[in-house]
Amino acid sequence: MPRPKKKKRSVLPYLIAALVVAAGAAVYLVSVLREQSELEKAEAAYYSAFGIDMPLNYSIHGIDVSSYQRTISWPSVKSMQVDDIQMGFTFIKATEGLNDVDRQFVNNWLNAKNAGMVCGAYHFFLATKSGAKQAHNFITTVSLHKGDLPPVLDVEQLYGVPPALMRQRVKECLDSLEHYYKVKPILYSYVEFYNQYLGKDFDDYPLWAAHYLEPEKPRIKRSWLFWQHNDACHVNGIVTPVDCNVFNGDSTDFRGILMP
Repeated sequence: MPRPKKKKRSVLPYLIAALVVAAGAAVYLVSVLREQSELEKAEAAYYSAFGIDMPLNYSIHGIDVSSYQRTISWPSVKSMQVDDIQMGFTFIKATEGLNDVDRQFVNNWLNAKNAGMVCGAYHFFLATKSGAKQAHNFITTVSLHKGDLPPVLDVEQLYGVPPALMRQRVKECLDSLEHYYKVKPILYSYVEFYNQYLGKDFDDYPLWAAHYLEPEKPRIKRSWLFWQHNDACHVNGIVTPVDCNVFNGDSTDFRGILMP
């Protein structure tokens, strides 16, 4: 009885698999080369001054960043000094809404810490979405440890949502963050927005106030912890303008707000 002929195995699946692997490797290589090129540009970004009038009588200065600043040379940021001013802390955008994670968060978080910066992470709040679910997005993305800044909720737009509903969702998000991290979150907002839409409902939260072109302090009646005083600062290692901030206190006060 004749033996049945063996079916020839198709090489097509192997060829497709090889092409997929090669394409993935090519994409990864392009990504690495692009990142290296961006880092080289960042390392070459050098400024003789910050390019803005820095507020007087503050000893602790910092910046806040997101993917808008692209790749950052954090050692350059940390080593820049003009007169007696250096950048010692940074707030880094981590998440937005229900699912978005800032594409530079992981790199910024690791590299800023390695450069010796005190780091904090913030969530950009969307008033159209659940506050609890937005907190979950941040919590699953950000691990905070001893010496880090507390979590920050950035609230600056209504997106057409009734103010009362926006406040309810903000409170849900803050409560969830506080329950998980065991520390009261910092609330960031522009002074005008805070006064009009947040106000007394949130006066017991530490405030990071945004108010530009003021010479001495933000014009707000309640107490504040951080002040974002300008959005056009030049800092070594960053090719774009960046937000500059000061802390309202001395080094002992600053250590006292860090994660235990």
